[in-house]
Amino acid sequence: MTETIARLNTALRGHFAVERVLGEGGMATVYLARDVRHDRRVAIKVLRPGLAAVIGPERFLAEIKTTANLQHPNILALHDSGDADGLLYYVMPHVEGESLRQRLHRERQLSIDEAVRITTDVARALDYAHRQGVIHRDIKPANILLQEGRPLVADFGIAKVVNAAGAGRLTETGMSVGTPCYMSPEQATGEQDVTPATDTYSLACVLYEMLVGEPPFDGPTPQAILAKMLTDEPTSTLATRRAVPPNVHAAISKALERLPVDRFASTSDFAAALTDASFRYGPGVHDAGAATAGRWRHVAVGALAMLAVVSGLAAWGWTRPPASQPIARYVLGQSPDEALIATMGSSLALSPDGARLVYVGPGEGDERALWLKEREEPHARRIPGTDGAVDPFFYPDGRRIGFLRGGDGGTSANVVALESGELSILADDGFWNLGASPGPDGSLYLRGNGNNIVRLAAGANAVEAVTVPDPGTHHSFPEALPGGRGVVFTVDKGGYEFRDADIAVLDLESGQHRIVLEGGVAFARYVPTGHLVYVRRDGALLAVGFDERSLEITGDPFRLPGTVAVGEGDGPGFGVDLAVSESGTLVYTAGRPINVGARRLVWVARDGAVTEIDPEWTAEFEGVALSPDGTRMAVTIGAQFDTDVWIKPLDRESRLRSLLTVTDGLNRRPAWTPDGRSVTFISDRAGGGRDLYSKRAGGSGSARVVLDLPVTIDEGFWSEDGEWLILRTGMSGEERDIVAWRAGTDPNDLVPVSTVAGVEEVAPALSPDGRFIAYVSNETGRPEVWVRAFPDVEAGRWQVSVDGGTEPVWAHSGRELFYKSRGNQVAVAVDTEGTFSRGDEVALFPLRDFYQFSVHRSYDVAADGERFVMIKNPEAETELVVVENFFEELRRAEP
Repeated sequence: MTETIARLNTALRGHFAVERVLGEGGMATVYLARDVRHDRRVAIKVLRPGLAAVIGPERFLAEIKTTANLQHPNILALHDSGDADGLLYYVMPHVEGESLRQRLHRERQLSIDEAVRITTDVARALDYAHRQGVIHRDIKPANILLQEGRPLVADFGIAKVVNAAGAGRLTETGMSVGTPCYMSPEQATGEQDVTPATDTYSLACVLYEMLVGEPPFDGPTPQAILAKMLTDEPTSTLATRRAVPPNVHAAISKALERLPVDRFASTSDFAAALTDASFRYGPGVHDAGAATAGRWRHVAVGALAMLAVVSGLAAWGWTRPPASQPIARYVLGQSPDEALIATMGSSLALSPDGARLVYVGPGEGDERALWLKEREEPHARRIPGTDGAVDPFFYPDGRRIGFLRGGDGGTSANVVALESGELSILADDGFWNLGASPGPDGSLYLRGNGNNIVRLAAGANAVEAVTVPDPGTHHSFPEALPGGRGVVFTVDKGGYEFRDADIAVLDLESGQHRIVLEGGVAFARYVPTGHLVYVRRDGALLAVGFDERSLEITGDPFRLPGTVAVGEGDGPGFGVDLAVSESGTLVYTAGRPINVGARRLVWVARDGAVTEIDPEWTAEFEGVALSPDGTRMAVTIGAQFDTDVWIKPLDRESRLRSLLTVTDGLNRRPAWTPDGRSVTFISDRAGGGRDLYSKRAGGSGSARVVLDLPVTIDEGFWSEDGEWLILRTGMSGEERDIVAWRAGTDPNDLVPVSTVAGVEEVAPALSPDGRFIAYVSNETGRPEVWVRAFPDVEAGRWQVSVDGGTEPVWAHSGRELFYKSRGNQVAVAVDTEGTFSRGDEVALFPLRDFYQFSVHRSYDVAADGERFVMIKNPEAETELVVVENFFEELRRAEP
């Protein structure tokens, strides 16, 4: 959102100063701002680009004039509107309070008096608007704001303007006016010439929910809601809440009539009926008062008559099998600007009641962020402040979302409160992504930097290890069991691809863990039916009985319908998007995920234009390095712990390539020697750790050890004059530092470049003149690009990126520094003639389609600085599948 805020502030300078995002919806984003001229806080609502394009600035400004003239104590006023650098906006007062939706999420039902008061106030506001020729069309709890108890109706602006744009063109954007649970039948079936009666119907739905705790018609999909609306009758308010006065019940019944002509003539008449104790409506309701008075006289006789029947049926009722519940399976449609983005680990989570889905989707620019899809809302909304989020999860209260941010180079555990939007960091050290799960005592279980499972106790700021992996294994995807006895997790014995993975359970009382399921299975989730639901490497969805008290498997595994998309997301490692709610809703991605073995090498120009290097060569490319003369490249191919270095000529037939390394294990991170004759790389071929090797680029001869140190060498390259060897030491779970070694000196006589304790320092890059070294440090709490003087590292240090930065690379001219920031490839002009100085950051092109690896650069730049050799990810082809009443599906599938 930073880019949009900057655009608004530039266009609105002198009028409004935009501060931050307040919230997002399917049609607009709301920003908190200060009205400069009147020194007051306001909310600026900016239409989504797709909607703005359909409406157009002329229609927007013309149609919104009517809304601007609405002046009523229960209507949120409109201060201003306009076109700010192509962004269509309108300005409203900032309400210090909450929406009725937030109130109902917290309390579910309101007192009858308060519910009636809110409804009558809103009804009178709507009647006023109707008399001005304005129909709201989207009355729902989220559009009723409560300021010190007084309701304010919001969003008249979008309703009228969008209707003027026409339904056909609006449908092209994937948007619609109205929310399924509150839409009138005529609106839900597509009628455009709606009357004030449609607002009456929607308001009656809101009142019904305030009294009963749920809308009159609900369902998993808009189609299901419409079907109920057109064929069923809503459950009587008296049947679920006996204290509802007869006139209130009667008024709701009349307002919810399917035909508009059968409803009240105006919302003012609806309000009058709610406060008229004598109002009655419908068959059998005119004598409701007498029926109520005499009800208890009939109850005594009825109870005696029923006693024998109940006694006779009790044994049968207690022992008969439960009635089967219908299973609903459907694909959740998503427009491109709010679609799920698969990541390493997991990209989605469900609230305990199954009514809220949170997932990783598009963020500002090409960054990622969390999105929230409410069951009752047609569109998801982006959650402000969550850029860079991965591995989301719900806390048991369903009102807070936890997530991890970052990865190699710095990861933090965060939590956001859905009602207030308040963000907080729980901890930022000692763990990595690949899963997080809250325990019943408030602890958080995560995948630790030591390839283990760690626990972050409630209120603590440091993690403690709770598992110890066997050599060569990795623990991930923790799932804390609800009873607090144990934690289920995945054990992998071959890197992060989970081709050879098992499922284990940790006994928190003994501190010991053991394997309970074997054979390429991972990502186990516990469900209240007493089962573990998990995924096989081929995507098969499986379940098995499990006793969370004894931590024992209680039956044989069985297959469930559906196939889960299992893949590597957009980075190295295993990704599964699957969640099960406590209420019995299952959500997962199905289809074909990103196939990392189908990556391609491409040239990318500064404007983002892509040219294939070798269209026939697809592989699991990881990193590239161009030779000094630009005629060849060295590229790493393979899974994380089984990699090789290849040489690819660029000045001859494109299909030529040769294998440089021929040993099993790790061979990665190639860098050319200054003369272009040899390639250095990291290898663990000797066993016992990673060392720096060198081999002739033509493939002749054997690889030789360049440097063998007591510490792990995970990256190394020569300065252009061949005098210095720059090294990055340490790997995941170890301290990562940057050091240098002067050729010809004692191998143990290393010069510290950046070795701050407790700080990750990675991805070093030396300037062409050898006087400055760029690198990435997370000392500020997130990875940023820094530059130091070299070799006298104490002579100066400068921060280059300010909004996050990874993978720095110098231009051959030494006058630019390239790196990745907020989802974009960026360039910064630099001056290294005297001391170091930097210019403005310029975004070149988005990185969504390209492989990124923050701990080490995954690309290189051509000598002219005009194009980059990069690794292009293939596209995923997945669908988001929802299964309602999944527990019934479990019951039917179990042998």
